[in-house]
Amino acid sequence: MNLRATLALADQLFSVPLHLRGLSRFAFAMATGAAGALAFEPYRIFPLLLLSYAGLVLLLDGASAGPNKLRNAFWIGWSYGFGFFLVGLYWVGYAFLVDAQEHAWQLPFVAVLLPGGLALFFGLGALLCVVIWRPGLQRIFAFAAIFAIIEWLRGHVLTGFPWNLPAYGWAASPAVLQSASVFGAYGLSLLTLLFGGSLAAFGRGHKRRERLLPILMTVVFVGFWADGEARLATSDNAMVPGVRLRIVQPDTPQPEKYDPRYTLRNWARLVDLSVAPAAQPPTIIVWPEAAPPFPLEGVPAALSDISKITARGSVLMTGTVRIEQNGGAPKFYNSFAMFGAGRLLASSDKFHLVPFGEYLPFETTLRAIGITEVAANTGFSSGAGPRTFSVPGAPPVTPLICYEIIFPRAVTGTPRPSWLVNMTDDSWFGPNAGPKQHLLIARVRAIEEGLPIARAANSGISVMIDGYGRIRSRLDLGLRGFLDSGLPVALPITPFARYGNFILLTLLVLCGGATLWPQSRNES
Repeated sequence: MNLRATLALADQLFSVPLHLRGLSRFAFAMATGAAGALAFEPYRIFPLLLLSYAGLVLLLDGASAGPNKLRNAFWIGWSYGFGFFLVGLYWVGYAFLVDAQEHAWQLPFVAVLLPGGLALFFGLGALLCVVIWRPGLQRIFAFAAIFAIIEWLRGHVLTGFPWNLPAYGWAASPAVLQSASVFGAYGLSLLTLLFGGSLAAFGRGHKRRERLLPILMTVVFVGFWADGEARLATSDNAMVPGVRLRIVQPDTPQPEKYDPRYTLRNWARLVDLSVAPAAQPPTIIVWPEAAPPFPLEGVPAALSDISKITARGSVLMTGTVRIEQNGGAPKFYNSFAMFGAGRLLASSDKFHLVPFGEYLPFETTLRAIGITEVAANTGFSSGAGPRTFSVPGAPPVTPLICYEIIFPRAVTGTPRPSWLVNMTDDSWFGPNAGPKQHLLIARVRAIEEGLPIARAANSGISVMIDGYGRIRSRLDLGLRGFLDSGLPVALPITPFARYGNFILLTLLVLCGGATLWPQSRNES
């Protein structure tokens, strides 16, 4: 097939969304969003995300040319978002089946309310696009800028949920992901939106010079890929001298984690894996989120075991539940604790709690209809922001508990650490998509900051990630054991870590300028 025939076929295919009306338009938008979600882990079909953005632009073209354009645009965006989040976040339902007797009845509501609520962001974005919609390339720049802002809002409103950002659609290409060291996840998301939206220029009615934009964006991303490959090929593989990590993965099934019948077994499993023989004894042992099956403060025998584990100079880092009694009702914290030489060296509390998992937004209303937190019916209190701790015999570290790793520019304490430790328990979220998406997000945080991450997960995936986002060693899902690894050296501070979202703001200004660029007469 020659180029002219290919363009003619693209013309026909891309004209379909323009002429849809009624429910067929919204069904197409939902299917387009669902297809776009297949770019993320574990599917990694990244062209579908780009094509889905092109389809969304074309659907908005059709809405902007007809009656009731604002209402239609909102529902197009909402339908796209519903399909996108329904497929991309289906794994959240597993959490409601851990204690099925208590929470399974909520599953149908969650299946509708979670994707439906998040889709409101996309509905708002589509509505704003049509408000300023103009023919030609200006609308594609408007689409990219507005939806990049919408993604930022999704990551911040009501504590935020920046999961499956457009940048993470490049999971299949670690080389392209290296550009996050400059642009960050939000900046790379804006460029991905621009790339995908630009493909709409291959549709009917676009002039040949307008089709230069998708070609230019292809060249840009090929450049990202080539630069990323070169960065990885010339990477520094140095390890921190004298630091030997052991990451423990107990693989305790979530229903058995706090069952009194398994308490002693679960504790013994953690201890046995920690003291198992090694060619070189570990200097730092890392347990997952809330690994001990009881609060450590109230169990002297457990603290005695920890003293034995750390007696020869090792450091133990663990997630644990902390209870604070101040005369009134007790407060519960999902916490980090570091032990050395038989004593507590440092602790901090999780500062970014999971909505509906660890706390209830609109608590009074939701409790009145019987909805409670999935992870703890009592709810957790939040601590102060990320902190950096000194570690005996190792560089300073910032601990992050589970969900905290998903927030760009909110993962390092002061002073800047030399590595991150991420403790998590993804056994809540099934055997496939959820844990893999969470791991990819952690890899992108490593790239953004240029910092290695030791990730301890109850049921997997436990890994040692270097500052390029590469997995140096790995213990996969559903395996019980430990991972012995060195600690990669931190990279020089990245442009993103140095300048943060200033680069994103620059891209937004450039897109805004392109949106306002005067049209030529033959475009008017």
